[in-house]
Amino acid sequence: MDDFLTLDKQLCFAIYETSSQFSKLYSTVLADFELTYPQYLVLLALWEKDGIGVTAIGEKINLGTGTLTPILSRMEKSGWLRKERSKEDERKVLVHLEAKAYEQKQSITKAVQERIINCNISIDEYVQLMTQLQQLQKKLEQAKQ
Repeated sequence: MDDFLTLDKQLCFAIYETSSQFSKLYSTVLADFELTYPQYLVLLALWEKDGIGVTAIGEKINLGTGTLTPILSRMEKSGWLRKERSKEDERKVLVHLEAKAYEQKQSITKAVQERIINCNISIDEYVQLMTQLQQLQKKLEQAKQ
């Protein structure tokens, strides 16, 4: 059982290394659009549902407001989105995509998709990996309780 403690047998390290490779992959693709990976996640969340609150975005992409607020401010300055106070509750800030985000959506998603395809990951393999990772996430979440 001692060899289980070697670095190359650690699932957490394999996931860490894979995550690092994905970060590099996405950084390369998104650099053409002057976006960071967290900014891309914000766009994905807002492309699914525009006009949601900062807290809802943070919950969706698993970032706290302290981390998310500067990201949103930079994106607002770059013309990707706008923030406005809710008319129903002025304490709540809603985030809306600007035209630039809609105009660039197809180009961004195509560039990301092409890069993933270049990794020789089949659709079946992609679905299988997603299923396994989601199951692992649930198990880890349950273990925290």
